[in-house]
Parts: sequence; structure tokens; C-alpha cells
Amino acid sequence: MDLETTTAAAHTSTLEELYVRHAPAGYRLALLLTGDRALAEDILQDAFVRVVGRFGHLRGAASFDAYLRRTIVNLTKNTWRRRALERKHADGWITPLDDIAPADDAVVERLDVLRMLASLSERQRTAIVLRFYEDLAEDEIAAIMLCPAGTVRSLISRGVAALREEIGGHEHA
Repeated sequence: MDLETTTAAAHTSTLEELYVRHAPAGYRLALLLTGDRALAEDILQDAFVRVVGRFGHLRGAASFDAYLRRTIVNLTKNTWRRRALERKHADGWITPLDDIAPADDAVVERLDVLRMLASLSERQRTAIVLRFYEDLAEDEIAAIMLCPAGTVRSLISRGVAALREEIGGHEHA
């Protein structure tokens, strides 16, 4: 094997390892932010391509996860900007509960969570998903969302209050 072939094989192996390691969490984040499986997959793929394209500019391989997460949040935000009309009618992108058999309680609960998250503003939803699903600290969330930590605390507090209010009137809570 020549040096060029060995380098190409190592690069492919590294990309594959990065994808295998970070794709499931990235997909989960995108799904929680969008509520749409196909859109979440598209956002994950776009984010991965963008971050890998800038791999040489990263501070280190350890920062890949943070850059990927930030890129997913930004791509989601851009998607919602382009789809402002759809955003106003969020129920259209989540399966109605009437279409699910009553025996599927776990599925109903997941759809309830997605529906409740969809009722929040984009920024509240992003802050809550990053805090409670990604288990990030407020400072990390502030860096991803490009806002002060106090704003993150406010977004989380108001979002949780809105979710509590929503759960109060929801039979599956």
C-alpha cells in the first residue's frame, strides 16, 4: 500500500467512526427540534457534511460534537425561518393521536411530548431540548444559541411553565 492509499483509508475510517459515534445523538436532537423524522435526517446529514467540511478548522476532534450540535440547531432555525407558514400550523407535521391504536401508550406519550414541544416557540423548544434531552449546562446552551446564560434560564423557565400548563389540561399527562 502506498502512502496516499493509507491516508485515504485512515480518513474514511475516521469519518465513519465520527458518524457512528455522533449520528444517533445528532438525529435525536434534530428530531426533538423538528418533530419530523425525514427533516431530522436531512438536517443531520447537512450538519455532518458541513462540520466534516470544516474539520481542519476545528480546535480538536473532541470539539466535533459541540460543532455538530451547534450546526444542527442553526440548520433547524434556518429551516423554520423558511417554513414560517408551516410553523404556524405545527399540528400538520405530527401524526394525529386518532390514527394510533389505544394499545400504543408509549407511542402516544412520545407524540404528546412532540406536540407539546411544537407548541413552544423555536427558542424555548431549543433551550429545553438542549437542557433536558442533551443534558447540557446553561453556559453550553448559551454558546450554542448565541445568547446570554440569563436568556437561556428565562427561555427554559417560560418553556417549562408553558409545558406544565399544557400538561395540566392534557389527559395523557
